[in-house]
Amino acid sequence: MKSNSMIGIILIVIGVIAFAYQGITYTTREKVIDLGPLQVSADKTKTFPLPPIVGGISLVGGIVLLVMGNRKN
Repeated sequence: MKSNSMIGIILIVIGVIAFAYQGITYTTREKVIDLGPLQVSADKTKTFPLPPIVGGISLVGGIVLLVMGNRKN
């Protein structure tokens, strides 16, 4: 498989995932109180948003790479 076709497939998969999830959510643990043997921590959820335009650009770029790769054959 040629490199353009492989990169195109990867971009299409990334585009579909970006449309499906709309962002990446992760959890961090932070210490709130630390008094010797007594420790209190809190879990905080943070989201890294992925705008739909990122998914669209990735999807279109992957399709273009696949079409261009097939034309050269």
